[in-house]
Amino acid sequence: MDLRIFTEPQQGATYDTLLTVAKATEDLGFSAFFRSDHYLSMGSADGLPGPTDAWITLAGLARETQRIRLGTLMTAGTFRLPGVLAIQVAQVDQMSGGRVELGLGAGWFEEEHKAYGIPFPKEKFGRLEEQLAIVTGLWATDIGKTFDFHGTYYDLTGSPALPKPAQAKIPVLIGGHGASRTPRLAGRFADEFNMPFGSIEDTVRQFGRVRAAAEAAGRAADALTYSNTLVVCVGKDDAEVARRAAAIGREVDELKANGLAGSPAEVVDKIGRYAETGSRRIYLQLLDLSDLDHLELISSQVQSQLS
Repeated sequence: MDLRIFTEPQQGATYDTLLTVAKATEDLGFSAFFRSDHYLSMGSADGLPGPTDAWITLAGLARETQRIRLGTLMTAGTFRLPGVLAIQVAQVDQMSGGRVELGLGAGWFEEEHKAYGIPFPKEKFGRLEEQLAIVTGLWATDIGKTFDFHGTYYDLTGSPALPKPAQAKIPVLIGGHGASRTPRLAGRFADEFNMPFGSIEDTVRQFGRVRAAAEAAGRAADALTYSNTLVVCVGKDDAEVARRAAAIGREVDELKANGLAGSPAEVVDKIGRYAETGSRRIYLQLLDLSDLDHLELISSQVQSQLS
């Protein structure tokens, strides 16, 4: 099982904080550092000192890390025009030496759009499908040729389809709980399907839908990597688990039911149950970015048992 670190900076984090966590992620042997793409905090968090942009953050981290993969869960399709996004991601991939992955979603948090004057269209899934076709199409166009796309929402004519990423193909992640449209898009475009904050039973059901959609699109179901995103709260003993749960405003029992919480042994056991669903990668949602001892514990007593 591949463990990756996933952060939610809109809840309150500076670039320097994210850099510290990313460097710890690299030093402690995790495979990747991912972040959300939001401009407004959620729940009771004050969000101070304010939001950081996902792709500006990753551009900085691309130059200040050497090994870990870097990406988003998920870039909001409402935030960027697809042609501009293709340029941004390709550039960050070049800056990182080919370590970038793009998670792309429709966008859902209307309040942040209102707060920053970002249009929030009614028909988001149709736009997302065209965005995926454009971004992947631009990257796949041979140098010296041009890319055209004439859709309902976007129109590109004679694009030079530059720059190219460092990687031959940037992995594209699609995720979600939707029963029909999400699996269809994943089956067509995704290199990885991510099930966010889902139970084992829901994971089995959704992975099955995506596998069927991939086959309907003429692809092998195993052509995709299947993954989960789950909140993490690990402690050496019950008191440490309770302290970490309180620090993120959650109850231990709820975290154990809906995430990866408890002792290292409990967490390893639950990860094993997700592995039985076909999941090969877990993004650990780390909510207290100041607690680097938490990362060290996960590395030494959880990750070490999964290799």
